[in-house]
Amino acid sequence: MGFDRKILSFLKPQLLESILEKSSIQQFEKGTELLKEKQYAKVLPIVLKGLLKVYSRFDEKELLLYYIEPSQSCVMTFYSALKNTPSRVFAMVEEESSVLLLPIKHLPEWIKNYPDFNELFFNQYNLRYLELLSTIGHLLNDKMDKRLYEHLKKKSLLTNGALIKMSHHQIATELGTAREVISRVLKKLETDKKIEQNTNGIKIISQL
Repeated sequence: MGFDRKILSFLKPQLLESILEKSSIQQFEKGTELLKEKQYAKVLPIVLKGLLKVYSRFDEKELLLYYIEPSQSCVMTFYSALKNTPSRVFAMVEEESSVLLLPIKHLPEWIKNYPDFNELFFNQYNLRYLELLSTIGHLLNDKMDKRLYEHLKKKSLLTNGALIKMSHHQIATELGTAREVISRVLKKLETDKKIEQNTNGIKIISQL
C-alpha cells in the first residue's frame, strides 16, 4: 500500500497493521458516489488524500452536513455499520481521492481489542458536533453574504487555495437556498472585491 503512514499516525502500530492487512486502498474520481441513502454500508472510509462530501436530502433539496478530510472518517457510516441500519446520508467524492476502505465485518474485533479505535470515532463525533453548533450559529446570526463568503473560504482552504469549481446551483444546494440568491450575493462579493468569478471558477482574493 503506497502511501505516507504519517496520515494514520493517530492509530497505534498494532491496530494500524491489522487495519492495513484487512482493508484496501482505492482511488476515486471527483463525482463518484460512495454511499446512498437507505444503502447498507459494507466498508468504512478513512480518507488518505482528497476530499469527500457527506450530505442529506429532503424532498428535492440537499443539505451539506460535513466534509471528510485526510485522516478523517465518516461518523454517520460508523454508526450505521455498528447498528446494521441503512444509511441516512449520501457520500460523494468532492476532489479526486485516495481512500482506505475498512470492511465493517471487522469493526467488532477492532472495537473490542483496540480502545484507540473507539477514540477515533469519539473524536469524529465531537468534531461534527462542534461543526453543527457553528452552522446553527451562522444560520441564526449571519446574513447570506457572510455565510456564503465563509463557505467559499472554507472550500478554498480544503482544496489548497485552488479555484472553486462549482456552479451557482451547486453552491445554493449546499447552503440550502435558491440559485438566484447565490448569483446575486456572489455579484455583491465580487463588487466588494472579495472574490473573482470567471468561466474557470471562483477565486478568493481577500481573506478579510
